[in-house]
Amino acid sequence: MKNLCVNLKKETDLSYPIIIERGILDNIENHLEDRKYFLITNDKIAKIYANFLSKFNKARTVIIKDGEKYKNLKTIEYILNKLLDNRIERKDCIVAFGGGVIGDMAGFCASSILRGVDFIQIPTTLLSQVDSSVGGKTGFNNKHGKNLVGAFYQPKKVLIDPNVLNTLPEKEFQCGMGEVIKYAFIERSCGAKEYFNLFELFEKNNVNELINIIEDIIYACVSLKAAVVEQDEKEKGLRALLNLGHTYAHAIEKISNYKISHGQAVLAGIKMALKASLIKGVINENYYNFGTNLIDKYNLAPKLKKLNPDKIIDIMKSDKKVKNSKINLILPRTAAQAALFDDIDELLIKDSLI
Repeated sequence: MKNLCVNLKKETDLSYPIIIERGILDNIENHLEDRKYFLITNDKIAKIYANFLSKFNKARTVIIKDGEKYKNLKTIEYILNKLLDNRIERKDCIVAFGGGVIGDMAGFCASSILRGVDFIQIPTTLLSQVDSSVGGKTGFNNKHGKNLVGAFYQPKKVLIDPNVLNTLPEKEFQCGMGEVIKYAFIERSCGAKEYFNLFELFEKNNVNELINIIEDIIYACVSLKAAVVEQDEKEKGLRALLNLGHTYAHAIEKISNYKISHGQAVLAGIKMALKASLIKGVINENYYNFGTNLIDKYNLAPKLKKLNPDKIIDIMKSDKKVKNSKINLILPRTAAQAALFDDIDELLIKDSLI
């Protein structure tokens, strides 16, 4: 078992524990208080974990359809109505049981219903375990892009059971690796007390070997994210680093109608960010080759058809990091470091598309 805490010093009541322990699902009662819980999950997970769902009140279990395309206002309204139909009260708690889509929507519903109720994250995918379940970002997609409507709303606790990864399809595990590898490129910029040397870890192991040390990987990624969130809870500066590759990725996802997974799109986005950084002269060719070769080693980045630069740029202009109508990008610098650049012109973006 590995424990850590997201310590939000300015508002200590928002600090919360993260518990990484095999078998948490089997002993969930040990981590729940004597209160009323409303569980939100999707139909796919509900079938796999019927025994776990049976521990919760059936009338207070909300099951939605699985998939990014359902991460929208219509689904949010459905969830809210289900919660209200079953008379949720302010002292009650929502449990998000699923991947990033479930976590983001359940968290948003928790932030808004009755003007705020507690919620707990129980992430079931690698991507959500290493990234999206921590930090309090909630929201949903709309026609203008991904996660453009939402709120910062911290969970009361995050319970991570690595055993659930045993039931994860290979494609979903690979998707999560996109976020895992991202942390290697920003590790030294996160301000964490511990240095994990993720680059060396990924150089020495292939995907199958990483599964054997998955608890250590989850702990490293969550530690790095917690360190960033503690310094910048609402993404006014440092936290933007966590979006390395994401401005490209969100555009790629939208153009593909979300057929390309988030993790795959992030890896493609990191390669493009590396190219943009090389063109700007921020990194040298050696680091560019090292970074792209590391991503290619895992063969996880999608093979993209020729992208329409104008469409990519148009979508990027809706990105949350746009300021004064200018696209900002997180770009790699020296090894394991990245920074926000606000002097990005459209020609650079076009030249960096690969």
